[in-house]
Amino acid sequence: MPGCAAGMIRAVVFDVGECLVDETREYGTWADWLGVPRHTFAAMFGAVIAQGRDYRETFQEFRPGFDLYAEREVRAAVGKPETFDEADLYTDVRGALAALRADGLWLGIAGNQTVRAGRLLRGLFTQDVDLIGTSDDWGASKPDPLFFARVAEVTPFANEEILYVGDRVDNDLRPAVAAGMHTALVHRGPWATIQWHDEEAKKLPTFRVESLLELPGLIQEFNASAR
Repeated sequence: MPGCAAGMIRAVVFDVGECLVDETREYGTWADWLGVPRHTFAAMFGAVIAQGRDYRETFQEFRPGFDLYAEREVRAAVGKPETFDEADLYTDVRGALAALRADGLWLGIAGNQTVRAGRLLRGLFTQDVDLIGTSDDWGASKPDPLFFARVAEVTPFANEEILYVGDRVDNDLRPAVAAGMHTALVHRGPWATIQWHDEEAKKLPTFRVESLLELPGLIQEFNASAR
């Protein structure tokens, strides 16, 4: 199968934004913070992604010199921090995690997130997964290979036994495959919507799914064929 390594899948590690968490509300609050109409911010966001640029350049289009990390701290200081909760989870998340856990798979969450976001994730998922790690925790952000080296270090299985699930070809699939991991591309959010028909989006992932609820059955089939 294109884009996959050898071996059975024993661990599943999930990205956060637009994989587990619907970021619609949060990006809306950023538009409000910038004083930009939400539909205008969303249109520029999509244009930046389609051009293959870093999504953070969206903010520069509206406020040159904008420092996203520093601005997060300013928002927090005035009582308007970035946040997400149960209502922001995609509806398939809880069911998928429960089914994968019932199948005996080791589960993790690892994404480009702040320390604050890491605390929120632990509040939401501590009972559901074996490990939660963030780029701020590890000092490495996707697509840096060091991020996936960290994933490998904390997962008690070989790289070829790990499935990394994400919504981006550039940040998720490409570096995870380079690290020798299996990958799944979930079709939602701006990146996956824009990249879905790209050649890499078709060739790299072990699985392409519309819902995380497809993963348990696909992994069962894959592992059965690998025995």
